[in-house]
Amino acid sequence: MLNQKQLKLLDRVQKPARYTGGELNSVIKDKSKIKLRYAFCFPDNYEIGMSHLGMKILYSCVNAREDAWCERVFAPWVDMEEEMRKEGVPLYALESGDSIKDFDMIGFTLMYEMCYTNVLNMLDLAGLPVRSRDRTELTPIIVAGGPCACNPEPVSAFVDLFMLGEGEEVTNDIIDLLIYHKERGSSKQEFLEDAAEIQGVYVPAFYDVAYNADGTIKEVVNKYTAPKSVKKRIISDMDSVHYPESFVVPFIDVVHDRVVSEIFRGCIRGCRFCQAGFIYRPIREKSAEVANAQSKRLCETTGYDEISLCSLSTSDYSEIDKLIPTMFDWALKENINVSLPSLRVDNFSDELMQQLQKVRRSGLTFAPEAGTQRLRDAINKNVTEEEVIRTAEKAFAGGWTAVKLYFMMGLPTETYEDIEGIARLAQTVVNTFYKNPDKPKGKGVTVNISVASFVPKPHTPFQWEPQDTGDMLNEKQKHLLECIKTHKIQVSYHESKTSLLEGVFARGDRRLCDVIESAWKKGCKFDSWDEFFDFSKWQEAFDEFSLDPAFYANRTRSFDEILPWDMFDYGIRRKFLEEENLKAHRSETTPHCRIKCSACGAARLNGGKCDAIG
Repeated sequence: MLNQKQLKLLDRVQKPARYTGGELNSVIKDKSKIKLRYAFCFPDNYEIGMSHLGMKILYSCVNAREDAWCERVFAPWVDMEEEMRKEGVPLYALESGDSIKDFDMIGFTLMYEMCYTNVLNMLDLAGLPVRSRDRTELTPIIVAGGPCACNPEPVSAFVDLFMLGEGEEVTNDIIDLLIYHKERGSSKQEFLEDAAEIQGVYVPAFYDVAYNADGTIKEVVNKYTAPKSVKKRIISDMDSVHYPESFVVPFIDVVHDRVVSEIFRGCIRGCRFCQAGFIYRPIREKSAEVANAQSKRLCETTGYDEISLCSLSTSDYSEIDKLIPTMFDWALKENINVSLPSLRVDNFSDELMQQLQKVRRSGLTFAPEAGTQRLRDAINKNVTEEEVIRTAEKAFAGGWTAVKLYFMMGLPTETYEDIEGIARLAQTVVNTFYKNPDKPKGKGVTVNISVASFVPKPHTPFQWEPQDTGDMLNEKQKHLLECIKTHKIQVSYHESKTSLLEGVFARGDRRLCDVIESAWKKGCKFDSWDEFFDFSKWQEAFDEFSLDPAFYANRTRSFDEILPWDMFDYGIRRKFLEEENLKAHRSETTPHCRIKCSACGAARLNGGKCDAIG
């Protein structure tokens, strides 16, 4: 419940519903009956954070405990932040309206490297020192997880401990331990020493990093109870792990305002650029019965009229042909739409098309990723142009008139011929529509090309590769636009300077903590938003500490270089990644996991079990 001082701010800002709380299914508890309060922070605005499935899962998971209360916190938009600072209102949690500096644990989910300045800004807005070393009391303890935690070094000075891997079990382990140490009056050091022994927990203060004269890492030394290598946590049984029975339903539109039903984790494909495809291994599937029951229950408790099936590659779910008809049996009767994102063009079956024709049509999205077969082989996409065209033909015959194609630019071994291939493939899709006798009558086609700038990421075969410079990307973007010959094709692409910084932080070391803090002090925040991104301030921050972004983003690393994330064990054998890198330069493919196990190593963190191979 908000106090009068907080309420007074709401009539001065846009979208006050971002800051009120009180939504359907939000959890309110009696503070006198709980032992630990957890502020779950999403370092972006409400509309983006409320769309994040991980936050929904962990919010529900913690609140299922009787002794803990998890509340939501989002980065206030600039108008709200200005009013909060002017009136002396600290950052507060939505459920209670209480200042988060008084909570026991404050957690951040790190979904994107460009959110790092928002983490600092939220800590400061809460009235807390941004540096871990300056927070000497046991509570609040600052924790973080999410995909960017697979290389947390650029923000290691600000966070007390990181959770590597999947959070359902390790979050509860940390809560149990913090309650134990709170009740005994322990010091922060005592808690962290015990926490470092939990699998999946990384305490950055317990590691010292030395550098060579050329700026590369010389050695990493672990101290106290910290292991030399931190293993990620994974959930073994997807059918029994906690999944919400309800989602908080926002008062305002958010980015993904619908039920999200997770059907499996991991990916069988092995696309060499895709970090998620490696760090979420091994494959673990939910049964169709459990996925269906969870979806139905969420629709009942939220009132949503749309379900999105969540995975890295929905059509690779082994029980998709069983799940979809079962869901349609009840969903269509209730006028509930079922959407299937992340479809593959090489297994888009006639049966699946027939099922999708029963629901409301939106545009279909596919990801060829590269414009030529040579480059698709180099990145191990394992998709042919014939498969793309055959899938487009099915879609057009089924009544679709809009197709979105995802590509990447700046991929290793890319040439201008590959850029031209993007335009040729899109034009072929347009031509396919007009050649199809079964196309919708009296309608035109729209082919949207979305071109992301390739950013090499840790724990992938391309983690050693250089990123294209901004000038290189700008020239390639210009060349692509010159190759488009029809208004039926629309092109969008990423800003190269944003991609440069993303690349710097993705593969950066802990020396970047100084740069991030300096940029934040200069006013940087919401860096993923074009209207706030100010590259000149970032340049000043790099210059201040004599660090060159090109060192992190644009150089090739050798296989024997110590990488900042080498101490984090995500299950994938380093030798496997090296072999995949070499195969990329020979444009050789690797079969996906259901055709042949490539012995990547990920299954060893799951007792040797991977659902891709049984």
